[in-house]
Amino acid sequence: MSTLPRSILSHAESLPEGGLMSPKEFLHLGSRAAVDQALSRLTKEGKLLRVARGTYVTPVSSRFGTRAPAPEKVVQSLAAQSGEVVTPHGANAANALGLTQQVPIREVYLTSGRSRKLKLGRYEVMVKHAPRWMLALGSGQAGAAVRALAWMGPSHVRESLAALRRTLPSTEWQTLTSGRAGLPSWMARAIGEEAVRG
Repeated sequence: MSTLPRSILSHAESLPEGGLMSPKEFLHLGSRAAVDQALSRLTKEGKLLRVARGTYVTPVSSRFGTRAPAPEKVVQSLAAQSGEVVTPHGANAANALGLTQQVPIREVYLTSGRSRKLKLGRYEVMVKHAPRWMLALGSGQAGAAVRALAWMGPSHVRESLAALRRTLPSTEWQTLTSGRAGLPSWMARAIGEEAVRG
């Protein structure tokens, strides 16, 4: 193996699971064409996975063979690299908060950045652009509650809020109620009504 692919591979192997790489990181080692060619060859050999245009990860080796990195690790790495907010979709949040028994079959995340698909071996992960209000309360339980309520919709908001009021820690409930001014009016009204009912 020539030095350029070897250098790329040793960098790739030093990253944690799901760590992303782009061709620009290696331009000090050779021309863009040479870097692209080396990445392409490493991908064909199965030493790298191309998850999106210009974005690569290292497959994870185990005693059962190699597999794609865990989607949540790739998504965390994407958020760190791009400075975007990336969180689980409302369906995942609703399931995690006990509002539904449904387990989402597709991996979907919401982002403050642009929408895109990530290819992880046979799996496809959707990263969808979300409106600012859906991400405003962050990645804690209050933020998850907003995304869960948005996914459950106006027809289920009252019973969902009653359940959230029982299960959320009081600090997260406070964060949710104090952040309602930035939410859609149907959700803000329902949160206010549930808070008053207390």
